[in-house]
Amino acid sequence: MDGFHLSDRVLADFGRADRKGAPDTFDADGFVTLLERITACGDRPVYCPDFDHVMGEPIAARLVVAPTARVIVVEGNYLALDNPPWSAVRPLLRRLYYIDAPGPLRRERLLRRHRAAGKGLADAAAWVDSVDEPNARLVAASRHRADLVVDGQANHTED
Repeated sequence: MDGFHLSDRVLADFGRADRKGAPDTFDADGFVTLLERITACGDRPVYCPDFDHVMGEPIAARLVVAPTARVIVVEGNYLALDNPPWSAVRPLLRRLYYIDAPGPLRRERLLRRHRAAGKGLADAAAWVDSVDEPNARLVAASRHRADLVVDGQANHTED
């Protein structure tokens, strides 16, 4: 799903760069179309975008779903949202798992990711508090649409 982040340039044009990662900062319709293509194109490869967390930008056609693939795993925060356009995702998934990561563990991982991408500790913490945590609350509100809730603390090892 991260390959469907809108580019930094588009986010700046829309005045949403300070909320990157919120549901409206993705091409959700494009993501839905990709899932539909994967389902329909059984005899051809399907090219998918990826996301480079160091660059902070999506990379077009960096991933390939081979026509021989039998199990496709997609991940993302907004797969269970029930408001359009995200609501079109859930019916395209056979199974949906919600990883219930404890808040402190989630925060630690997010801080580490933002620091690895070049943010200082104060900027990373401010981003987690103002952007990531509100998004996490939104995602948590959709967990009831999952087929299974998995304990994100179980079998925790360092990344």
